[in-house]
Parts: sequence; C-alpha cells; structure tokens
Amino acid sequence: MDLYSGHINRLIDELASLPGIGGKSAQRLAFYIINLPKDRVKKLADTITSARENVHYCKVCCTLTDEDICPICGNQNRNHKLIMVVENARDLAAYEKTGKFEGVYHVLHGAISPMLGIGPGDIRLAELMQRLQTEDVEEVIVATNSSLEGETTAMYISKLIKPTGIKVTRIASGVPVGGDLEYIDEVTLLRALEGRTEL
Repeated sequence: MDLYSGHINRLIDELASLPGIGGKSAQRLAFYIINLPKDRVKKLADTITSARENVHYCKVCCTLTDEDICPICGNQNRNHKLIMVVENARDLAAYEKTGKFEGVYHVLHGAISPMLGIGPGDIRLAELMQRLQTEDVEEVIVATNSSLEGETTAMYISKLIKPTGIKVTRIASGVPVGGDLEYIDEVTLLRALEGRTEL
C-alpha cells in the first residue's frame, strides 16, 4: 500500500534514483522540497535545468564547465607543460583541494574496462593525444584510480605517450588499491602526487 499520493511517490522515486541517495534520504529530501516556499522550489528546478542545458566539456581538458575553456585551462599562472590525467571531474576537484598542484588536467570521463565493454575509444584519450601534439608538454602524470581499470588505463596511456618522448609518471602508492580518488583525504593525495614514479 502506498503511504503517499502519486506526486510525492514520484518525487521520492526520482530522488532515490540519484547516486548515493537511499529511500530514507529521498523521502527526507522530498518532504524538505515540498515544504520549501514555491519561489525556492522554482529556483532549484530552474538551476538544475539551466545547469543541464549550459554545462558541457571544456574544449581543452574535457572537464565540465559552462564556458568554452574552464577556469583552470584559462589560468596563465598554471604550468601548462604539466598535465595530470584523471578519470573524472570529481578526481580533479579532489586534487585541486590540496592547493599544491600547479599544472593543468585532462579528464578521461572513465577508465578502460574490457569486462564492461569500455575500450580506449570510449574515453577521452583521443583528445589527450591531440593536446600532446599541439601543446608544449613536458610531463603527463597519470592519476587514475588504483583499481584494475585504473591500472589498465595507466599502462595504456603510458604505451601511447612514451614514443612521443614526453615524460610519463604515475601517482605513487598511498592511494589504497581499489580506492576512489574523490574519497581520499588531501594529505594522502599530496603524498601520492609528490611520490609519483616514471612509467
């Protein structure tokens, strides 16, 4: 038996479909939204719609932005000769929180996973190789997760880049095997960055 009317149930179901939101959290959020003033609800809905319509990939690094080039790529004070390759925008944000990395990024939006049918053509590797041909890059730091998929992707990237003569390094241990970068504290991330090794 449904406890609530159709509109409430649909709102709870939609919220519960979001990653990291379980049934109880969805219910709590649904009632919070329903009890907000109508202008706040409209602002929330408009903000979600606007973000979905206006956010796209940066033309340089493939992170999410609402401009042609993201603020990091557009910052001339960053070291554009040093590129850190990460799996997703959340990993980029995790490294930015350390405040210590002065280079730029490239976001793959995934990792190679033959088991899931994700090959090199399904992630942003072609864009990375294009950057390396058109920009003056001295080092590429591969900062993929310490999972089977992350390690596979790191080795693939290393094999692609090595023939170009560009130095390729991998973030050091300190990041636990199977751990996702977005959940790791800044000190561990910084140690992994400083202790990177050449592939």
